[in-house]
Amino acid sequence: MKTLKDAKPGETVTLVKYHDTGDLDLRRHLLGMGFIKGAKITLKKVATLGDPIEMNVKGYDVCLRKEEAENIEVM
Repeated sequence: MKTLKDAKPGETVTLVKYHDTGDLDLRRHLLGMGFIKGAKITLKKVATLGDPIEMNVKGYDVCLRKEEAENIEVM
C-alpha cells in the first residue's frame, strides 16, 4: 500500500482511496478541491524537513502536511 506521503517529486499518482483513520472534515474539504477517486496528482516538491508536500491536482497547486498525505492511498 502506497500513500501520497510516499510519492517522490515529479511523480504522478492516482488517488485510490482515503483511509478510515483520517479526519472526516479534511476528507470533505479535499473532495471539494478535486481529490476524488481516480484523480491524477503530481507531486511538485517536498519541503526541506519533509513537511509540507506541494502537489498539483486538477490544474492547481495544493500543500498538505505529512499527516494528511499518509491517509490518502495512491497507486
